[in-house]
Amino acid sequence: MPVTVDPHVAVCAIERLQAGRAPEPRDDEVAVEEPLEIRVDGEALAVTMRSPGDDEELAVGFLAGEGLIAGPGDVAGVGPTEDFEGNVVEVRTTGGLRRDPGRRSFHLTSSCGICGKGALEDVRLAAPAPSAGGEPLAQELVLAAPDELRAGQRAFGRTGGLHATGIFGADGRLLCLREDVGRHNAMDKAVGSLLLEGRHPLGEAFACLSGRAGFELLQKAALADLAGVVAVGAPTSLAVDLAREREMLLCGFVREGSFNVYAGAGRLARRSGRPSTA
Repeated sequence: MPVTVDPHVAVCAIERLQAGRAPEPRDDEVAVEEPLEIRVDGEALAVTMRSPGDDEELAVGFLAGEGLIAGPGDVAGVGPTEDFEGNVVEVRTTGGLRRDPGRRSFHLTSSCGICGKGALEDVRLAAPAPSAGGEPLAQELVLAAPDELRAGQRAFGRTGGLHATGIFGADGRLLCLREDVGRHNAMDKAVGSLLLEGRHPLGEAFACLSGRAGFELLQKAALADLAGVVAVGAPTSLAVDLAREREMLLCGFVREGSFNVYAGAGRLARRSGRPSTA
């Protein structure tokens, strides 16, 4: 049985196999995954598989990313409950949730969140109007973000099993970085961290993702009013649709000095050449 050595990392005994050699016993570090129940005002709302730690941030970030709260003013308190021992966190609201969550199923895995047409309709109803564009974002900041994100992924460096989201200011300064076995959880933790500091909506900030940019992550970014999303991997078609609808910057395959712009090219400072139609 793996032995947990810190909130994100466990050690387990394995055998290493190589062609033509005898099995080699060794210890390996793996990412910790455990369930978390999120409760709101005494009622169970969601169960998600996550990396333990930053559970308060995850809970409020999840609520914000589902349009159930609008900002710090909706949160009266958050923390472990007295009635349940471990792996349960409760958010106490100032006036209840912003909408009825009953239409959605909130039993989540670490690899996938909630998706489908209903989610897109929720974004159109719940997301704030897009912020007016500020100063264009320098291309150098887009290119630098994944390297800075990777440098801060300490648990990934040990296990290879965690996603990360970093939120950067318009000046390229890293505001928050969170890791989790679930890419959706990493985004929720990062947004939730800033929300608990009173920084929400996020305006001209942008998110950098360690993997692909799916619709759900763009939905969460839109509900936080982020200016854009920069991803090491690829976006999906529905993510591109949402980014264009919201006039958000969406960049993919940001690596080795180049990237693709799928939406929001007007939010980038142009060096030369024709403006993009993305």
